[in-house]
Amino acid sequence: AEIAREEIGALTVGIVTKPFSFEGRLRRNQAEQGIDFLSMKVDTLIVIPNDRLLEIVDKKTSMLDAFRIADDTLRQGIQGVTDLITIPGLINLDFADIRTVMKDAGTAMMGIGISSGEARALDAAQQAINSNLLETSIAGASRILFSIAGGPSLALSEVDEAARVVEAVADENANIIYGQIVDPEMQEEVRITVIATGFKANTAQSAMDFSRKDNVFNSTTPRNGAQQNQAPQQTQSTYQQLYSNEPRFADEDYIPDFLKRQ
Repeated sequence: AEIAREEIGALTVGIVTKPFSFEGRLRRNQAEQGIDFLSMKVDTLIVIPNDRLLEIVDKKTSMLDAFRIADDTLRQGIQGVTDLITIPGLINLDFADIRTVMKDAGTAMMGIGISSGEARALDAAQQAINSNLLETSIAGASRILFSIAGGPSLALSEVDEAARVVEAVADENANIIYGQIVDPEMQEEVRITVIATGFKANTAQSAMDFSRKDNVFNSTTPRNGAQQNQAPQQTQSTYQQLYSNEPRFADEDYIPDFLKRQ
């Protein structure tokens, strides 16, 4: 990481996990020290505490399946960045936009939300900014990259509704970079990707607390797998919908060319 950032000048992003609490205090302290050291060597660091798995998986979920969910979250983090700049869009985002948000940014939050139904854009936005597996929420971020993808039926009012959700919890002077992709294959689905950085040190805890509160926009999205007696909405969490037994790329070790060149 240090060589890539200091000698090559590449944008360097770290995505790491913290051990479970039951693994012991010594291991947890070692992980914290490693994260602190790594944070000084990268532009942006995304931290995923394994303890959060307990909040999103069923009690009967096996250890292997739980770790697969955690691994898939790491994949989504990398894929979320690459998709933003490799998939052509109606309003394109490029690598310069990624650098603007993530260069020398410190802690980052990254979330992806997917939904369909009457409130699809609203639900997808709320999923994206309240990722249960990440250590922070978007609250208080001063640099945000916000991308929305949907079929030809995606309405301007839906885009505005989703953007207001993101803007409402960001810093009042946040630099929000927006992109849009029209993908006919998505049909009635909407996918929103949010990358947020520029958190003030004294807002770190409030950001974490925000992700635990009931959202003020009255989302109908189930939380923590809870069942709700409402009309079918066809809404799924990122981790339920994006995870599959088939890898996103044919080669799991695939590294996009634009990252190799940095």
